[in-house]
Amino acid sequence: MFLRSLLFFTALSGMGMINSSAITEPGSSSPRIKEGPDTLAIGEVTVTSIKQARSLLRQPVSVTTLRQGEIERLNVVGLRGVSEIAPNFFMPEYGSRMTASVYVRGIGARIDQPAVGLNVDNIPYLNKDAYDFDMLDIQRIEVLRGPQSTLYGRNTIAGLINVTTLSPLHYQGVRALAEGATGNNYRLGLSAYGLLTRGLGMSVSAYGAYRGGYFRNAYNGQRTDRERVEALRWKTSWRPADNLLVENVASYGHARQNGYPYAYEETDLINYNDTCFYKRTTFTDGLTVNWSTPYFTLASITGFQYVDDNLTLDQDFLPANYFTLTQKQHDRSVTQDVVMRGSVGNYSWLAGVFGFYKYSNIYAPVNFKEDGINDLILDNVNSLLPAGMRLAWDQPNLFLGSDFTNPVKGVAVYHQSSYDWRNFTFAAGIRLDYEHTALKYRSYSDASCTMYRGNIPLGSVDVSIDEADRLSKHFSQLLPKVSVTYNLPHSALFLSMSKGYKAGGYNTQMFSEFLQQRLKDEMMGKMPGGGGRPQTQASAGEGYDVNGLVNYRPEVSWNYELGGHFSVDHGRVYSSFALFLIDCRDQQLTMFPKGTTTGRVMANADRTRSTGGEFTFAYNPTPRWAFNLAYGYTHATFRRFNLGEESFKGKHVPYAPSNTLYLAATYRHPVESRIIKGLSLTADMRGTGAIYWDEANNYKQPFYAELGANLRIDIPCGSVDLWGKNLTDTRFSTFRYESMSNSFFQRGLPVRGGVTLRLDFRSL
Repeated sequence: MFLRSLLFFTALSGMGMINSSAITEPGSSSPRIKEGPDTLAIGEVTVTSIKQARSLLRQPVSVTTLRQGEIERLNVVGLRGVSEIAPNFFMPEYGSRMTASVYVRGIGARIDQPAVGLNVDNIPYLNKDAYDFDMLDIQRIEVLRGPQSTLYGRNTIAGLINVTTLSPLHYQGVRALAEGATGNNYRLGLSAYGLLTRGLGMSVSAYGAYRGGYFRNAYNGQRTDRERVEALRWKTSWRPADNLLVENVASYGHARQNGYPYAYEETDLINYNDTCFYKRTTFTDGLTVNWSTPYFTLASITGFQYVDDNLTLDQDFLPANYFTLTQKQHDRSVTQDVVMRGSVGNYSWLAGVFGFYKYSNIYAPVNFKEDGINDLILDNVNSLLPAGMRLAWDQPNLFLGSDFTNPVKGVAVYHQSSYDWRNFTFAAGIRLDYEHTALKYRSYSDASCTMYRGNIPLGSVDVSIDEADRLSKHFSQLLPKVSVTYNLPHSALFLSMSKGYKAGGYNTQMFSEFLQQRLKDEMMGKMPGGGGRPQTQASAGEGYDVNGLVNYRPEVSWNYELGGHFSVDHGRVYSSFALFLIDCRDQQLTMFPKGTTTGRVMANADRTRSTGGEFTFAYNPTPRWAFNLAYGYTHATFRRFNLGEESFKGKHVPYAPSNTLYLAATYRHPVESRIIKGLSLTADMRGTGAIYWDEANNYKQPFYAELGANLRIDIPCGSVDLWGKNLTDTRFSTFRYESMSNSFFQRGLPVRGGVTLRLDFRSL
């Protein structure tokens, strides 16, 4: 089957029927904005060149590039808008902006460290909570699929996203955005770009958005997905000499969301009584210095990011009084990357040193209410007592406090060499990665209860627990990569093998379970007439290996890929294909415990395997027509994964879609008038699925498709877009899970539409 697929893809590519991973802008074979000095342009495909020493056609990597024209025409607001456009790239919309889950080729992460890296203007984002943000004046988005661990290190085991904002050195003027859409959705943006002196440019942009929401909580009638977003960005670009570029980007963002539109499966209703919200404030500053000489280039990339967020939710998502959860986090990270690159004749090399420090303070209390105390705690305890005996709580609630500090630091050195021989390019790279993570925790609670025989109280006890400790782990890994590329005129075939890696960590949500169990055991041990402590699981501090129970192991993968890039028919056709096989050990999976246990935990699946393929096609037969196709297929299954006596061998890895499909056709008609300069009509379709929601594959979302359309009216100073999404109002789920033996899901967004006005007053 593999050989047949290879012959099929190769034959189509040779005939010019499969296109590159670029999404082309209709009627254009060049970017709308002048490419910067750190960009390599190959037809409609660009890659950031600080760590890419050659053109894309010589790079053994699968990449999809969206330029500014496509981003605006497709109304891509954030990274979620890239989902399905790039094959085998999936970023579902559910929960809150904190839930920025990204899946590529069967690899992904719902909590803790991401599996796909994100760089914005070369600055790495280490905290996944900050991934989901609205974009303004984005010049280019690149999605690199497959592990990028050798050059980019942590969090890139599945791929990398590069986002580049517009530079004031390449554009001067004023840009404005105004949008109104169904669901009481509004967006406003204003930015100014100018040159202060020759070689010194500066830009300032402001953005605001309001989302009225599409889903209503039946309990109080409020919209559960209402949100407000504000953002500011200040970018300075300075070129004091032809061979030196200094760039600094500072950005601020704030988002406030109402809650989570999770519906109870039995009633098909969103219906919960406790307050839910997510609030996030971010600040990022990045300084890039790039110096070129005739013999080498030297770049320094320094980044700082601050994330302050607060998640508060009704954990049971029912109108009952079970319990609530809060997670407040203050996260600070500093990164430094130094990259040197050069070439001598047919030999090219790259070397670098990367270091980071990330420090998080987390406050994560759980507050049990009346129903939670009775159903989740007392019923379990009383079932173990002698007949006629029962335990009663003295307070209306139970507060379980958990405080954490999580410092993480790491350093890496890496090198990559390539050599050209005739039509071949041979490349090899290696990275030595070291990381240290620690967790300092404090768990505390106060409670009292009374033992009864019938209705006669036998006595009460008070229990106060306050425990603290520090855990730490070291991780180190060698990450090699080798590839060979066969170069043809305007085309190339490549074969690569690489190792991907993601460090381990700690499950902080398990501490409330430990504390809950400890309280029950302590109370029963002190209770008069209780018959002593019941035979329950040992509590923390009395037999628990806390370090062994809360930590999860690193994830390691070996990746094999065969692919190609092609440019034919005088540049009117761009194509790419890839076939891949990924063997992964200890894949990190987010799981929901069975039964009445609550929360989420990160577990390791012993072995998984992901195989599949992807191809893209973009064809511009005339300046007026453009066609795009992107398809990705992934078959990700467990090779060995057991939980107790249950084996999941052969089951699909959950949350990662088996298929992604994108189809689009655009027609552009020029108009000669003072008011209208042209009309463009785009019709597109995005398809996803099947998606399995659990390890046993008992529940899944079948393949579904969303239809969209956009009518663009070009005016002398900008454009007006009338757009619609999910025009057939397709019903599908973006997420499903079980908690306390109850099933919940979130629906995808319904049919919606809007009008977007963009004004562009370019300086002469």
